[in-house]
Amino acid sequence: MQRLFKHRLKKAIVIPALLSGLAFSAIADACTRVVYLGEGNRTITARSMDWKSDVQTNLWIFPRGIERHGEVGPNSIKWTSKYGSVIASGYDIATTDGLNEKGLMANVLWLVESKYPEFSEKSKPGLTMAAWAQYSLDNFATVEEAITALKKEPYTIVTAEVPGEKRLATLHLSLSDASGDSAIIEYIDGKQVIHHSKKYQVMTNSPTFEHQLALNEYWEQIGGETMLPGTNRAADRFVRASYYVNHIPQAASPEESIASMFGVIRNVSVPYGISTPDQPNISSTRWRTVADHKNQLYFFESALSPSIFWIDLKEVDFSSKTGKTKQLKLGENQARVLGGEVSKDFEEAKPFKFLGL
Repeated sequence: MQRLFKHRLKKAIVIPALLSGLAFSAIADACTRVVYLGEGNRTITARSMDWKSDVQTNLWIFPRGIERHGEVGPNSIKWTSKYGSVIASGYDIATTDGLNEKGLMANVLWLVESKYPEFSEKSKPGLTMAAWAQYSLDNFATVEEAITALKKEPYTIVTAEVPGEKRLATLHLSLSDASGDSAIIEYIDGKQVIHHSKKYQVMTNSPTFEHQLALNEYWEQIGGETMLPGTNRAADRFVRASYYVNHIPQAASPEESIASMFGVIRNVSVPYGISTPDQPNISSTRWRTVADHKNQLYFFESALSPSIFWIDLKEVDFSSKTGKTKQLKLGENQARVLGGEVSKDFEEAKPFKFLGL
């Protein structure tokens, strides 16, 4: 008993110290991604987009058969999209979030610890980070299929500066599918690191995913009924999301499950207008998405709109012959008010060009 007490005391000292240290990490913008695993193989993925300024998001429909390019010069990877998708853009130069017609979802979140491999003419073909999520949505139907391919490292990921800023984008990628499978892909010290398991339901920002799991294990010993960390920091949001996603009803109806997941993702959101001078890694939540993989529904909620709307992917023409690239403009700060199913509100548009070198 004394040995166990000492072990837990050591954790109680070291883990909070690490938590407090996160507040002084380099500038990063925060987001959260959570996967719900319900009865009847019901899988729902929710994410929040936290950013210090308007990320100028619009929604896009991409059909099959689009010719893509890695956008990093002559040594760029090329591919043709196998699957259609509905995505949320960042500045209309990057895919930040999306669901494809096979039920695969991809999300990119900030990770300041990221360090990517060197890229040159002799490297494997380059892929701009702006198209990292889109590459998976275009090419894979399941997480297992994606990870099998990505382990072979078919490309060299290449980053660039955030629009309007003097800092490189540093991101990690999460994937989830209709079976409930999940994966986190990071680049640490120039090497790809893949965490692949159905139990990896939550991802936030710093620290790296391996350390997020260790921090969450500490809080699981305390128990969510006793106390949950309540700050806006990434590690605290990870703990709250992990607790709530596994304590909401698992046998609920599709409507109740969606409502519960909106509750979870709102719980780990940062109130609009919040800024913390000594913690620049905390930013306001701009918008939230919730995807019902089985029913192929993609929900969107803006912090500045009073209503939720959604796209039923079954109502979208993703055919390479008759399908069209379409855009749904959301306006400044995504404040456009929309409601209900909006697939008919998209307007035909040219595909945006991914930010590259």
